[in-house]
Amino acid sequence: MKSDDGETVKSTRPHGLVTSPAELAAGDDAPLGGLDSYALGALIGRGGMGEVLLARDRRIGRDVAIKRLKPERPTADSIARFLREAKIQAQLDHPAIVPVHELGRDPSGLPFFTMKRLTGITLAELLARGPQPLQRLLRAFVDVALAVEFAHSRGIVHRDLKPANVMLGDFGEVYVLDWGLARVLADAARPAASGPHEPTSEIGAKPDEILTESGAMLGTPGYMSPEQIRDAGTVEAATDSYALGSILFELLAGEPLHARAGAVACTLAGIDGSPSRRRIDRLIPPELDALCVAALAEDPTKRPTARALADRVQSYLDGDRDLALRREMARDAVVLARGELVDGHQGEAMRAAARALALDPHSEAAEIVTRLMLEPPKDPPPELRAELRASDASRTVLRARKVTISYLTFFVFLPIAMWNGVTSWPLVGSISGLVGVLALCAHTIARRPDRSTREMWLYLVGNAALLSLLGVIFGPFLVAPGFGCLLATSIATYPAFVGRVWLLVSSLLAGWLLPIVLEAASLVPSTWALESGTLVIRSHTIVLAGPTTIVLLFGMTIGTIVISGLLAGTQSHASRDAQNQLLVQRWQLSQLLPSR
Repeated sequence: MKSDDGETVKSTRPHGLVTSPAELAAGDDAPLGGLDSYALGALIGRGGMGEVLLARDRRIGRDVAIKRLKPERPTADSIARFLREAKIQAQLDHPAIVPVHELGRDPSGLPFFTMKRLTGITLAELLARGPQPLQRLLRAFVDVALAVEFAHSRGIVHRDLKPANVMLGDFGEVYVLDWGLARVLADAARPAASGPHEPTSEIGAKPDEILTESGAMLGTPGYMSPEQIRDAGTVEAATDSYALGSILFELLAGEPLHARAGAVACTLAGIDGSPSRRRIDRLIPPELDALCVAALAEDPTKRPTARALADRVQSYLDGDRDLALRREMARDAVVLARGELVDGHQGEAMRAAARALALDPHSEAAEIVTRLMLEPPKDPPPELRAELRASDASRTVLRARKVTISYLTFFVFLPIAMWNGVTSWPLVGSISGLVGVLALCAHTIARRPDRSTREMWLYLVGNAALLSLLGVIFGPFLVAPGFGCLLATSIATYPAFVGRVWLLVSSLLAGWLLPIVLEAASLVPSTWALESGTLVIRSHTIVLAGPTTIVLLFGMTIGTIVISGLLAGTQSHASRDAQNQLLVQRWQLSQLLPSR
């Protein structure tokens, strides 16, 4: 339950009985019941003038809420205002207005009244929890607007509508609270309320949350209309329409219409009442946006009534939307999206196209969305480039691990070569050391894939040198060609060499040709010759004779084929998955977007 003084500022006027119409004032001195029939419970709310307690009605066993004046030096003026609030609220017999059960006096003679006990949270508390489903908020808004319209039909203006004065029950109930500032239009000759010269605030609020001092104005800054700030005693029903517009703005934009600091000056200066222009990141329905602007018009005569606000929001909930307006706005969004696309602003183009689709699912924006979804941007934004680099890095790690294993398989065949016989230990030691270094490089790439381009080219040069050493040991036609294909397959998949295939191939070809050139220049012993139609291969590094030679050559050939196949299979599998994923996304997108 909520007190009547939530975040409200009340004016100070001379003491005296404050009345509504004559029929309300006539009953102020009528005999009232006492508190004997109630068992008082815990305090659940306190304001500047009154407090609310839980109670149990002993007569019928019903839990109620009792609102009573604070016993600290009540004035005739505060008593009159308290009685007036109780009688006004009791006359508003509506499902969204808390019913008053009984009006009475306590043993000290101070008035109290009992009401239905409420369970739930205020709309302000709900909004403070974060984004909420718009449909739920709008349904509650419709109930609030209809309750306010009912009050208007009885000649009563609330004058303090705000999220903190809307209670959402645990079972779908909606209540408009705090009628302490209500103005009765039939009593136009006098102000509707006066109060003690003291600041009041939301129950439980800290001192620095009090908006202003009493005597300055009547209402809650941020939700008061301009005319209410200027003279609260003359406002009509349109001032409640402005407050409803402020609440609707907050529901749509996710933030208050006016900042807490400087709300009065902001209201008087005028403010753009369009939530869609305030929050361009939210897809706000255009008909609700236009309704909000109308409710916040500076001219009270141009604001829709509370009934009209409720009907138009309900029409939106029922799906009766202004299709012509939505299509026009969708066309404007498509034009904006095309312009952003021409300028290379793909993120802005996607957002504009998405808004067009939300406004009109059959707009031309479907073509733009499809194009943006399937075509990579020419100049990717920094965040996309970072994701692409991360993707490249993950694939590089996977390949580098397999290449590391490939290098280490060399040391499986080294003992066989040594068993067969070594004639040049410096060459065997050089190739073994180079293989070890390259294996360490591949392992380093796997651990830190973001190697510089220069480091990757040094890695390529090392592999070309390894290919040359194999040609010097086994000749250019026995082991080197297969190993060169293996190197080309593994190195070409690194990001540093994508798009530079010919430089990669040229480097490996140079490594393969180098031993042939050196042999032709007689700088190294010849490893091959054509003798009587026979290709003769000699090695001046290891002995190529005996059964172990067959095991060595077969093993190296089979290992080269198997490792090349595994690397190629990995790359082919990744390429197929990427292609299939693209096709699946294309199909899903075609199902999502309307066909023209």
